[in-house]
Amino acid sequence: MATEGDPSVLENPRRRDYLQFAAVAVAGVGAGVTVLPLVNSMNPSADVLAASTTEVDLSAIEPGQAIKASFRKQPLFVRHLTQAEIDQADAVPLGELRDPQSLKERTKEGKAQWLVTLGVCTHLGCVPLGAGEGEAKGDYGGYFCPCHGSHYDTAARIRKGPAPKNLEVPAYTFDTDTKITVG
Repeated sequence: MATEGDPSVLENPRRRDYLQFAAVAVAGVGAGVTVLPLVNSMNPSADVLAASTTEVDLSAIEPGQAIKASFRKQPLFVRHLTQAEIDQADAVPLGELRDPQSLKERTKEGKAQWLVTLGVCTHLGCVPLGAGEGEAKGDYGGYFCPCHGSHYDTAARIRKGPAPKNLEVPAYTFDTDTKITVG
């Protein structure tokens, strides 16, 4: 009978390789099973994904009127500009503006009558007035922030007051002529 130290007993090298590969494979599968739920928990939940976009129906907004909606828990202003408001915004020399942007840069091509902005003053985050019926629209007919007196024009560009920038225009697309998706 052969003993352990006996040179007549040869170890099968393939058996050792197989055991090493099997151990590495089991460890890899175990790591994957452990890490996958952790990584998956970092994905946004269904309610967060649902709030990541907002659809707005434009059909009920008359020229010269604005509505307030909500986008990612922030106010969203959608204004249907009249031709007079568009002309007024286009007549302002960009050199007079603190944050120079033309109305064309702030609206979609061929849809200059629709201005979509976040309703958050760029000074300290207050909600400006001017989107609701009967609200103060400021010295330039756009929006007025009652917190510190910033005045925005019809293109939601800062004209007077402490706000450093224009009201932000979020990413949005026209799904149809009367419906937009923001976000």
